[in-house]
Amino acid sequence: MDEDRVIFLDTTLRDGEQAAGAGMSGEEKLEIARQLERLGIDIIEAGFPASSQGDFEAVQTIAREIRKPTICALAHANPNAIDRAWEAIKDARQPRIHVFLSTSDIHIMHQLRRGKEEVMDQAVENVRRAKGYTDDVEFSPMDATRTEPGFLYAMLAAVIEAGATTINIPDTVGYAIPEEFGKLIAGIRENVKGADKVRISVHCHDDLGMAVANSLAAVKNGARQVEGCINGIGERAGNAALEEVIMGLETRRDFMGVSTNIDTKQIYRSSRMVSDITGFPVQPNKAVVGANAFRHASGIHQDGVIKERSTYEIMDPQEIGLPSNMLVLGKLSGRAGLRSRLEELGYQLSTEQLAQVFERFKGLADKKREVTDRDLDLLMREEYRAIKEAEPYKLEHIQFISSSTDIPTATIRIIDPSGRTISEAATGNGPVDAVYNVINRVVGVPNQLLDYQVQAVSGGMDAVAEVTVRIESNGVVSVGRGSDTDTLSASAKAYMNALNRLIAMGGGQPATTVATP
Repeated sequence: MDEDRVIFLDTTLRDGEQAAGAGMSGEEKLEIARQLERLGIDIIEAGFPASSQGDFEAVQTIAREIRKPTICALAHANPNAIDRAWEAIKDARQPRIHVFLSTSDIHIMHQLRRGKEEVMDQAVENVRRAKGYTDDVEFSPMDATRTEPGFLYAMLAAVIEAGATTINIPDTVGYAIPEEFGKLIAGIRENVKGADKVRISVHCHDDLGMAVANSLAAVKNGARQVEGCINGIGERAGNAALEEVIMGLETRRDFMGVSTNIDTKQIYRSSRMVSDITGFPVQPNKAVVGANAFRHASGIHQDGVIKERSTYEIMDPQEIGLPSNMLVLGKLSGRAGLRSRLEELGYQLSTEQLAQVFERFKGLADKKREVTDRDLDLLMREEYRAIKEAEPYKLEHIQFISSSTDIPTATIRIIDPSGRTISEAATGNGPVDAVYNVINRVVGVPNQLLDYQVQAVSGGMDAVAEVTVRIESNGVVSVGRGSDTDTLSASAKAYMNALNRLIAMGGGQPATTVATP
């Protein structure tokens, strides 16, 4: 084991998906897994196979197609869950089974309702079962930070003897303080028999806003694996934001004294992809990847950065993959210029794909004086959705009538799955309500609108609006996105996208939920 290197387990596809309303399709999970591989993530926790058939199939697909990282499947300490996890990952080049079981008194008393010896036996038996399938077994004592230290030490020693090769210490409810958590890791290294023969990992939740700080404190005290999610998404307040942990280690290598396998230039693209797929926008003041992370409004700061960047920037934006210059394109730009800029942004297109994208670019350039990198990034994400996602219903035309005295009315023309063109009109309490009423009249899929968000992609009066909607039907949540210089058109595109995705998911049933670390 390289004592000077920290490895990362990304659980965006497992714990990240537990964030309320963050449903992802199997294809979207595979897309994120491919990007995590480009980022240099060491272990991808692809899912919880025992939770649902859909999750099993997603994990299985990732295990078969993603070859460089270790592919990990989560399983509670139950023989059927262990077996199911192995079935899902057995085709991986490097498979790992991650077993978890509660160890705190409050969990044992109120959730497991059994004795401590029985709990320890259950952990040992299931670690041994997992070890029968693969040499790479991780064990998590859930709610470790509220577990009595003596019992925690005994539990960890027992599972190490049973074959666990990674011991993960989860701060399941985000209870720990950095100094306290660092001492816990140091105590485990000093008091657990066999701890020197395994990798110590941490998995911190952000209920008190200290997940990243706790993770860094753990590394300083000897942890050599960190678990978390891109953008810090996940259960409740989320997990440690991996991009923040990564850049904390990279920027303060002088203090932390460790290295990683991460290609930091893939951070920004990873963040945008996860935000786009989950429908969770990144807050502007978010560390590392927020829109304002490298912007300076104060005159004093601007003066300092102009004279010497390091006066007020401790990271170079190019380190995380932000473009080195914000070149703008316009309606007179040609295909060569568009291709060159897209390649700088990380998009490689065939001649046929470029022709298709160029037509959409020209349409956007006719509406905007300048097309920025952020506009291009959004255009490419929408193009990808058009290619990858089935669209049984296609929005062909939309028209609005609204004023201070008229009743808002929307008229649409939609092509249905049979190819028939349907025209309809409807009114509403406002223009967006009218648009959604008329779409519902044509598509006829009962649903509840859970969330509606509008975000300006770039500045100016001609800014592109990106709309994200989240709808629910029969327990299935679908996220839709749309963009346009016209906010109502973007709203219609987003709602159509959400409905089409809901139809593709078949309405479905909610997955079985099990408490996890």
